[in-house]
Amino acid sequence: GRGVIITDPCPRCTGKGRIRRTVSVDIDVPTGIDDGQIFQVRGKGNKGVNGGSAGDLRVGVNVRPHPFFERQGNDVYCTVNVSYAQAALGAELSIPTLDGKVKYTIPAGTQPGDTFRMRGKGIKAVTGWGVGDQLITVQVTVPKHLTPMQKTMLRELADSIGDASPFTASGGGDDPKGGIFGKKKK
Repeated sequence: GRGVIITDPCPRCTGKGRIRRTVSVDIDVPTGIDDGQIFQVRGKGNKGVNGGSAGDLRVGVNVRPHPFFERQGNDVYCTVNVSYAQAALGAELSIPTLDGKVKYTIPAGTQPGDTFRMRGKGIKAVTGWGVGDQLITVQVTVPKHLTPMQKTMLRELADSIGDASPFTASGGGDDPKGGIFGKKKK
């Protein structure tokens, strides 16, 4: 022991020199931190015993999911809707990124589900070394309502590229070749 007797201890701390209470602390969250990770803030923990220095505060992180982006490691994934014409002819799109919108050109003949990589548009590594990528998956939006003229033009396009429809112009399903699955074998 130290040989000190506290004859009149403080009623709040009962002579321990520390009081248990909740305090708010402003902290800087490291760039690139992910869900479930823990980081330390030096000197923001409990006060030290017998005049010692304060301990460290350990902070657990819960990251809310984003409605548009999905994170996997330092890479960011998103899905972008394009029209049939944009996918077939190619188009310059305005793609949302973590740093704002960026122009990106998809090539002609882009297929539904194709994925394109934008290097360095992901999340900065928490260690400070490197940046992830943003991967864009293309989803082709098919119009639900077409005018008679648009239907005729699509049929002409299908005929010109050899993509004959299994349905007749009247909307029936009687294809003399046996439909899209061919004739039934006997």
